[in-house]
Amino acid sequence: MLIQLDKFAIKLQNSRMWIQRNAEPAVRQLAKQFPVVYVTGARQVGKTSILMRLFPDYAYATLDDPSLAAEAENAPADFLRSLGSAAIIDEAQYAPGLFRHIKIIVDKEKKKGRFLITGSQSISLMHNLTESLAGRCGIVSLQPLSAGELAKAHALPSLEKYISTGGYPALYAEKTGDRRRWYASYIATYLERDVRNILQVGSLRDFNRFLRASASRTGRTLSLSDLARDVGVAPNTIKAWLSVLEASHMVYLLEPYHRSIGKRLVKSPKLYFLDTGLAAHLMGLDSWKEIEKSYAAGALWETYAFNQIYSGLLAQGEIDPPLYYWRTKDGEEVDFLVEKGGRFIAIEAKLTGAPAPGMLRGIDALRAYYGEDAVIKSLLICRVSKEHSLGKNIRAVNGIHLDFESLL
Repeated sequence: MLIQLDKFAIKLQNSRMWIQRNAEPAVRQLAKQFPVVYVTGARQVGKTSILMRLFPDYAYATLDDPSLAAEAENAPADFLRSLGSAAIIDEAQYAPGLFRHIKIIVDKEKKKGRFLITGSQSISLMHNLTESLAGRCGIVSLQPLSAGELAKAHALPSLEKYISTGGYPALYAEKTGDRRRWYASYIATYLERDVRNILQVGSLRDFNRFLRASASRTGRTLSLSDLARDVGVAPNTIKAWLSVLEASHMVYLLEPYHRSIGKRLVKSPKLYFLDTGLAAHLMGLDSWKEIEKSYAAGALWETYAFNQIYSGLLAQGEIDPPLYYWRTKDGEEVDFLVEKGGRFIAIEAKLTGAPAPGMLRGIDALRAYYGEDAVIKSLLICRVSKEHSLGKNIRAVNGIHLDFESLL
């Protein structure tokens, strides 16, 4: 059996400019704790690269290759035997029958870090993992490169450039690459492969229109009926298509916090794209200059803030981070809440370089609603070059170097 290495992974692994990922300690720790480690995330976020970097002596097979996927599904015992004593299996969702055979091996050998698995379609893969490998598998969700990861590698040009470019590693490995062409190819591949595999979409043209309409709503409260009207399909179709975007790690639906004590709270989730560059491309915005002049500037800044918080929490090993937003029917709102022991770290995102305490009125409303002691500390993520205080337990930050361990 031919085992082919991922060319981009080899390139990054041999490059002097390896960008260290915040999730690396979590992956190492889980490999010492569990016989199987599952690294999930969107296509091209670096799942293969991080595993090959951390475990260079492991055998490697990608089930993106149809012939290997067929062998893994039809002759799983032979396929696993050919990989030797430790292996990385890429895009494992293409051979769902493989997992029960992995279970047999890990139960027999009882070896930690025996199999490292990646996948970019979470619904089907997670179902098989929970059925076959319950208690035997550690999970890490890898996101695109964060601004903080790039800054540590001295590869962050500016926050504004980062927001318009996005965090996919290939865009930083090839500095001469055409961003628009890369995203066009990425979306075409996504539509043709992942969408057809996850859900039988009748019209890819309609789905493409849905993608662009969804991107224009990043950072906004989700209305299925409004989105359905703009795309020209039924609300149930929109609901099914959103599940595809979630399963392939393109969007996240942030739920509202609900510890209600009487006043009515908003119940709908907020929609966030998991990469600002992808969202901007889908909106037809190719640079920060274009973004800044558009209606989407504030929403993309808020999307940036969400992604820095969310990816940082996931990198700490969280599977389902205690992250929410808060809004009342009267319009009082806090962009992000991290719940910690029944109390909150409250975070606002504002597209400003001159922050002021008055921009935190939503946090004042949260304190009035749940009590002064309910808020541990407050952050305002904005366009400041240097972190500074705005008052007691309130800091203005730019989001690059958030202390995620203190958020949990």
